[in-house]
Amino acid sequence: MRSARLGVLILVLACATGAARAQTMVDQQLRLIDIHNLLLELPPVQAPAALRPLQVGLGVEAITVPSIDGTTGGKRQITASDHTPLFPRPRLMVGLPAPDGFRAFAGVAYIPPITIADVSTHYGGVEAGIAYAPGPLAVAVRGHVVYAFSKSPVTDPLTKDTLETFLYGADVTAGRGFEAGWASFTPYAGLGVTHLHGRFRVTSDGVVLTSDDTVLAVEAGLRLLVSQRWEATVELDAYPGRLIHPNFRLAYLFDLQ
Repeated sequence: MRSARLGVLILVLACATGAARAQTMVDQQLRLIDIHNLLLELPPVQAPAALRPLQVGLGVEAITVPSIDGTTGGKRQITASDHTPLFPRPRLMVGLPAPDGFRAFAGVAYIPPITIADVSTHYGGVEAGIAYAPGPLAVAVRGHVVYAFSKSPVTDPLTKDTLETFLYGADVTAGRGFEAGWASFTPYAGLGVTHLHGRFRVTSDGVVLTSDDTVLAVEAGLRLLVSQRWEATVELDAYPGRLIHPNFRLAYLFDLQ
């Protein structure tokens, strides 16, 4: 009798555990909020210690949008990948004065609220970092904050729902520069953590969903510098269990002094 009762108890606990782990429609909605938040993240897309003091990098990044499954329950919602495969992000970086053996920088990224393919995103991000770079090998720490407000058709093609995004985080990157005559290249990799806050509002019925999550970020990239003025960077950014996508950067460098 005891063994029978024990078997029933184990079965009940197993079913309860399975039910707890089952993903609800709200869970799927929160997953989509997190993915779209991460597309607005401000990853390095730059090698550590890249800028000299008072050197400016004025560039634009191509943020790729991978295929996103918008299924929630029995309905398929419209996602970023249904609108565009990538979106541009202007980004300005400035090298700051730093002690010998160190390099520091600050940066800003901005996207005005211009509607393209039924989507508009008003976006602003700031960052700052410092690197220990006594030679070709450099190790850097960086902090960043992002706020964005997006409008796009999600639940209904005829309406525009909104997503309010607030992100902040930090990362550590390491890289090594190599000279090749008229050009130099720097492979690098990094590890970081980002906190996500998203507030999604359905325009048609006023339903609001919020997501708060902290995720791990892994980055690996390669920077190419030509004639000390033109910069091209490719970077793979991964948020395990959520999103993996490459980003690209083209920039022109000039000195303020």
